[in-house]
Amino acid sequence: MSGRARRPSLTPLLPRLDGRELLAIFAGGVLGALARAGLEQALPHAPDAWPWATFAVNLAGTFVLGAAVTRLQERLPPTRCIRPFVGTGLCGALTTFATLQLELLRMIDARAWALAAAYALASVGGGLATALVATNLVRRARVLS
Repeated sequence: MSGRARRPSLTPLLPRLDGRELLAIFAGGVLGALARAGLEQALPHAPDAWPWATFAVNLAGTFVLGAAVTRLQERLPPTRCIRPFVGTGLCGALTTFATLQLELLRMIDARAWALAAAYALASVGGGLATALVATNLVRRARVLS
């Protein structure tokens, strides 16, 4: 045995990269980002007005995520690419909590207190309700089929 100490390998600490999963995340992210950008351009708003584009993409994203996760978890065999494509890629790029926060700050700066409170409550409550509805629809479809 030599006098040199052996260094532990870092390999177990690093995640294994799967090119198919990365491609699925990238493809979903492109689609989600393009959809959100298109809707943002189609529905511009003033700082003291309801931000319909962000509200719509966040609710749509929670619906898609709720439906997809329930279906993938309860009905379909496990795959390596569908979850990263839908969850991380598509819904991750489609929805935007950061923009929601920025819009709330702009409403507060414009002294639109009631609008900011309504938007915050509708966004959080609507997101939870939308995910619940999507989950229940997927489960009901399973019972009917």
